[in-house]
Amino acid sequence: MKLSIVTTLYYSAPYITEFYHRATKAAASYCDDNYEIIFVNDGSPDNSLDLAIELAEQDSHVDVIDLSRNFGHHQAILTGLAHSKGDEVFLIDSDLEEEPEWLADFANEKTKASCDVIFGVQKSRKGGWFEKFSGWFFYKVYDAFTGFDFQKNLITARLMSRRYLNSLLLHDEREIALGGLYYITGYQQKPYYITKHDTSDSTYSFRSKLSLLVNSIASFSSKPLVSIFFLGLIVLSLSILISLYFTINVLLFGAPPSGWTSLIVSVWALGGLIISCIGIVGFYVSKIYSETKQRPKTIIRHIYNGKDNA
Repeated sequence: MKLSIVTTLYYSAPYITEFYHRATKAAASYCDDNYEIIFVNDGSPDNSLDLAIELAEQDSHVDVIDLSRNFGHHQAILTGLAHSKGDEVFLIDSDLEEEPEWLADFANEKTKASCDVIFGVQKSRKGGWFEKFSGWFFYKVYDAFTGFDFQKNLITARLMSRRYLNSLLLHDEREIALGGLYYITGYQQKPYYITKHDTSDSTYSFRSKLSLLVNSIASFSSKPLVSIFFLGLIVLSLSILISLYFTINVLLFGAPPSGWTSLIVSVWALGGLIISCIGIVGFYVSKIYSETKQRPKTIIRHIYNGKDNA
């Protein structure tokens, strides 16, 4: 099979039909009849699944993977990619903020650059000031802790070769941060700059974005743990210097240290520091706990397709 188009569904009902028609037209123009379109229903609460099943019953090119519940965007993506059979795989969101017609542009760029991956990058991040600031903050913190030269303002859309995808799927971790996995898989990857549309509200809340940041850092960097060690050295050094100061002050001037305020502030500051450090260690312990259980990334309830509706 020449091409697989993979997308996920979550509150996607208003866009599925138009996405399907546009994706079908783009795929047929690129490789005639030699393609498949894979919808992964990530426990969408609306009628996205019903609409996708109707398309699968009408078109043998369409497969619908229905997950048993909502597992998360990145997990759903990897499930769809693992199910794909194409020599090239075009991953894209189904909400039409990313255009299915980009397939031709991505393919032309991939051929010109003779590379394995063309990935989409926003020329200017969409959204209001908070979304732009939170995106800037995410990449700044992520780069600082991981040391990656990470491409800013990535989008979901990307065209991948089969050999790259097979290598990407070798990563078997449960706590998934796809941006980092894309990067460390290697091969020759080239950005393609686009303007992303604003058709719907993001399903990523601030809490989700913060959780993604913490998970991404913990997945690809041990710097927070190393920072705790050096922070402990700094606190120890300061306490030794302060102790020496008070000792000399008592021996030379006979003035004992005083001040309940400074004592209470010190106790609270050190207490907060200790709790924060324990929390950082806790993030890593929780990841180890999650990985060692070896639970499946997702559970597939049913796969629908137009050939046998299996």
